[in-house]
Amino acid sequence: MSRRVVTNIALSLDGRYSGPDPRDMAWVMPYAVTDVARDHLTSLWEPATTAVMGRVNAEGFLGFWPTIIGAPGVDPRDEGFATWLVGTDKVVFSSTLTEAPWERTTVVDRPTADAIGELKAAEGGDILVLSSASVIKALLAADLVDRLALTVFPIFLGDGPRLFDDGLPGAQWSLASEAKGEHGMLSLVYDRIR
Repeated sequence: MSRRVVTNIALSLDGRYSGPDPRDMAWVMPYAVTDVARDHLTSLWEPATTAVMGRVNAEGFLGFWPTIIGAPGVDPRDEGFATWLVGTDKVVFSSTLTEAPWERTTVVDRPTADAIGELKAAEGGDILVLSSASVIKALLAADLVDRLALTVFPIFLGDGPRLFDDGLPGAQWSLASEAKGEHGMLSLVYDRIR
């Protein structure tokens, strides 16, 4: 049996994963530190043995998360994720990096669908794509996503890129779990029906 490809991303209510300035993540912060958001992420990384990111997200994730390990007052779920992220195998898609500045990381500069197809055929747990829209879009276009995890925040960004582009292949999904969180956020997990 092949490994599951699980994608996780936060979206605004108007379907955007970023506002006009992709570095401005202030819209995410009130929701990302809630119990539902933390439980959602924990449920995704616990069965995963590989983390997948684009270069920009890798720089952000791997620049921040390791710094909280052992810090006083850190939520145990956040520290659990950080410890997992540091210790798990990572695949980073990049056309500019020639070698990985992070341990246990493979840099890939070839079509996303090809590389993920090879990972699916290998031994291991879930393959978790962490918030990297370019990778998720390529996997949706190739119909390689097995589980689509979303946190939807009750905010309109009004401008910025959307996750779901026109022209995606038709697909049917089944709701695997849902949770309503603080501030009106939703955690949604859908499994691809094949």
